[in-house]
Amino acid sequence: MNRLPSVDDFTAEEDLLGFFGPDSISWRIHADPAFSVGGIRALLLQALHPVAMDGVARFSTAFSEDPWARLTRTAEYVATLTFGTRRDVLRSVRRVRGMHRRKSAVEETTGRSYAVDDADLLLWVHCCEVDSLLSVARRAGVPLTDAEADRYVAEQVIAAVLIGCEPGDVPASVAELDAYLQRTRPQLGVTPAARDASRFVLLPPMPGWVQLLTPARPAWSTLAALGAATLPRWARRLYGLPGYGLTDTAATAAVRAFRRAALAVPSQVRESPIVRSARERVASAEPLTA
Repeated sequence: MNRLPSVDDFTAEEDLLGFFGPDSISWRIHADPAFSVGGIRALLLQALHPVAMDGVARFSTAFSEDPWARLTRTAEYVATLTFGTRRDVLRSVRRVRGMHRRKSAVEETTGRSYAVDDADLLLWVHCCEVDSLLSVARRAGVPLTDAEADRYVAEQVIAAVLIGCEPGDVPASVAELDAYLQRTRPQLGVTPAARDASRFVLLPPMPGWVQLLTPARPAWSTLAALGAATLPRWARRLYGLPGYGLTDTAATAAVRAFRRAALAVPSQVRESPIVRSARERVASAEPLTA
């Protein structure tokens, strides 16, 4: 696995800006309300790789015992990677790499022996995330030109390399990303572990008081339905969800309506603490970096 950079490799200004910075397309997409729908789409897409899904089901006890905590940690990892200082990012990446290290098994449906940190498995997870976040952002109405979409995919190469992918293997444009997904499709399928994962994503267990006293159930149901409906047609067919109640046109209209409604909420409520902290950090550093 490739060597992580050291904090000594960066200037103080680079550390403050993080690996992307406020002028990046990554900040624009990852701070947008459509990000939450794209994240759910990514989870459903990732689960279709039998070996990658086996690693999650076998080694992530939180997935079955406390799935909410696992989803929260995953979202926090992506947010830190995008908006954190470089020091924060490297600390988070080392923790995740440590969790992956020395975990191996055999996936029963394919018979493949694997390690959780095999580069091709890390690449699959990365590409599903990038494809999902970009696809949903564009369908939701985030203003992005074709050139900016390519720039986003290229920016995200650093995220893949940090987690352990080989730089030359990571798609760096929309066309390369589409070609990768096309090449990988023959390996995909709905295993029992994937079926269990999709059930959790679409209808997660919630304590009774949460369902009765909070809007968590209808809120999550909306996000989950949009995440499933925005999957590629071939992925919906694999799951047996050809439309999940919405045509492609209707799904696009629905995710646009969701984004418009979310943008009406004040940013201090809508945005996560990590995003707000990043904006404040960069703003305070501007006189020093100008």
